[in-house]
Amino acid sequence: MLSRFLPNEHVKSIFDLQPATLKKRGIKGIITDLDNTLVAWDVKDATPEVVRWFQEMRENDIKVTIISNNNQERVQVFSEPLETPFVYSARKPLSKAFKTVAKEMELSKEEIVVVGDQLLTDVLGGNFAGFYTVLVVPIVETDGKITRINRTIERRILNYMRRKGKISWEE
Repeated sequence: MLSRFLPNEHVKSIFDLQPATLKKRGIKGIITDLDNTLVAWDVKDATPEVVRWFQEMRENDIKVTIISNNNQERVQVFSEPLETPFVYSARKPLSKAFKTVAKEMELSKEEIVVVGDQLLTDVLGGNFAGFYTVLVVPIVETDGKITRINRTIERRILNYMRRKGKISWEE
């Protein structure tokens, strides 16, 4: 059961995901979390670096959709200037939103990566839905109330997996 919490890959940030590398692996779509994955959870707009990353993906025909458990206003205000599809109140880790986005992208599960900063929502949800999952280091160490609870559980899971030799990266 704990293997469902294991991401396929761990990177420092979304900027480590480059179009050329993704394309070599047959990736044509990215489902990404918003808060603490793209920007800090309390930052309203995309940074210039995030804007460039989205443009680079678009120029390389890699579809990107933002999927968040946050409310409509938060996700819409961030996503619309990027002209990026989004799902709010996604109820991650339930797999319905992930599968719906894949269908809208008209891509197979093998052509999509799920990217996020949380094991309990992004990685677990992506794994349950059958996608390749990428865990990123959270942008900031502060979190909203519910996420702080999740982080405590995540630390225990990660420490257990580290002791068992299932992961080798450091936080």
